[in-house]
Amino acid sequence: MLPTADVMQSRPPILNAACVTALCVTLFLTGASATRAHADEAASVAVELAKVQREAIAQQVQAYGVVAAATANATTVSLPYVARIRSMLVQPGQRVARGAPLFVVQADPAAIVALSQAQGAAALARGELARTTALYRDGLATQSQLAAAQKALDDAQQALAAQQALGVSAGASTIAAPLDGVVAQVSATSGDQLQAGASIVQLVAANAGTGHVPNVPNVTLGVEPGDALSIHNGDRVELHPLAAGLDGAAARGSVVLVGASVDAQSQLVDIGASVPLADARFMPGTRVRADIATRAGNWWVVPRTAVLRDAQGAYVFQVTPAGKAQRIAVTIRVENDRAYGVDGSLDAARPLVVSGNYELTDGMPVRPAGGVAR
Repeated sequence: MLPTADVMQSRPPILNAACVTALCVTLFLTGASATRAHADEAASVAVELAKVQREAIAQQVQAYGVVAAATANATTVSLPYVARIRSMLVQPGQRVARGAPLFVVQADPAAIVALSQAQGAAALARGELARTTALYRDGLATQSQLAAAQKALDDAQQALAAQQALGVSAGASTIAAPLDGVVAQVSATSGDQLQAGASIVQLVAANAGTGHVPNVPNVTLGVEPGDALSIHNGDRVELHPLAAGLDGAAARGSVVLVGASVDAQSQLVDIGASVPLADARFMPGTRVRADIATRAGNWWVVPRTAVLRDAQGAYVFQVTPAGKAQRIAVTIRVENDRAYGVDGSLDAARPLVVSGNYELTDGMPVRPAGGVAR
C-alpha cells in the first residue's frame, strides 16, 4: 500500500552521503579558522598607543626665593653728615608720597661748628674785600692786594656753599621722601648716632612693578649647586607665590644672573631673575616658588611610561604597518614631570607604545587596546 500525502509530508528530508560530507568539511574549516584567530589574538599583546612628534621641551629646575626691589627701582635715603636720629616717622611696608616726612635728625655738634665757621669765614672775607677795595680807590692798596682779597672771598663762599649743600642746620631737621614709593627697609631707630652716608631708609618706587627694568634682577632664588650648572642667562622663569590664597597667580621672566659660589648659610647658589611684576600679589618681600626651564630644545616628546631601560640603554617601541613591535634606541636629552625629550630614529607616522611595553620584544605582534590608537 502506498503512503498517503499526509504521511509523506511528516517525514524528515533524507540527506545523501555527499551532502553529509560537504557539511562536515564546512564545519571543520569554520572551526579551524576560529581556532586560528583565537590563537593569533592570544599570541599578540594588547597595548596602548599614542602619536609622537618633535616639539619644544625643557628640563625644569625648581627653586625658592623672595621678590625684592630691583636696584634700579630702589632709593636709599642717607645723610652726608654725622647726625643723631631724634624720631623715626615711618616703618617698613608703609606707602609714602613725595615730600612726606620720613624722620627727624639733629646734626652732630661738629657739623654745626663747621657750618658756623664757614659762615664766619665768608663774612670776614666779604668785609676784608670791602676794606681793600676802599683802600685801592684811595691809592693805599695795590692791585695784587685787591685780587688776593677777592680770591679769599671766593674761597670762603665755596666752602660755605659746600656746608650748606650738606643740609646741616643748627636745630632739628625733618627729612622728606624724595619720591612716591613704599618703605622697603628702615635701618635706624630713634636715638641712633649715624655716620655720614649710612643708610637710614630704603624706598621702592611706587611704580616699580609696572616700571620694570629689563636685565635687572628683582627676584632672588636659591638652587642646589648641581642644578645651578644647567642654568644660564636667558632661561625662562615662572613664579608662583607661596602664600595661601594666592593660588593661580603667576609671573614670567628670565634668568639674568647665575651665582658663581655657594652661599655659606643656605648652601645654595643664588640666581637672579628679572620678572615684570605689575601684579600687586608679587609685592616686595613675597616668598615664591620658581620653575626654571633649562636645556630647552626641540626633541621627540614621549610620555615617561613609554621609555624602558636595559643593559643596552634606553629604548621605546613603535608599531610597524604590519602590526609588529619595533624596538628603537633613544637618548634622553631632557625630562620633566610628565615627559621625556629624546633623540632617536623615531617615525612620526607610526604609533608609539605607551602602556603594555614591558611585555614586548622586538617583532612581537601587538594589537591596540580598545581597537584604535590615541
